[in-house]
Amino acid sequence: QVQLVESGGGLVQAGGSLRLSCVASGSIFSSLVMYWYRQAPGKQRDLLASISSGASTNYAASVKDRFTISRHNAKNTVYLQMNSLKPEDTAVYYCRGTLRGNEYWGQGTQVTVSS
Repeated sequence: QVQLVESGGGLVQAGGSLRLSCVASGSIFSSLVMYWYRQAPGKQRDLLASISSGASTNYAASVKDRFTISRHNAKNTVYLQMNSLKPEDTAVYYCRGTLRGNEYWGQGTQVTVSS
């Protein structure tokens, strides 16, 4: 079983930056495809970015030029660097990992962007 724990959320002013981290337990992290999602109150959970085991990345159009996903396999960690934050980026951010039909979710970390 893989457990994912996010951190790095908080309160930031518009235009600021945050880096989220998601640490995985166990020994299979390097094989996981990793994702970042977010969910604002009353809205669906949206996919923001993904990174394959080979470090290929994909982004949602809404964050493509502002957010960067990366991974450090030796640290069992995936990151989401968020720049030029906007109030509409306020949400709970979740990481997810998948491997051979199994999926794992973190508990989420709150990001609040003030105007």
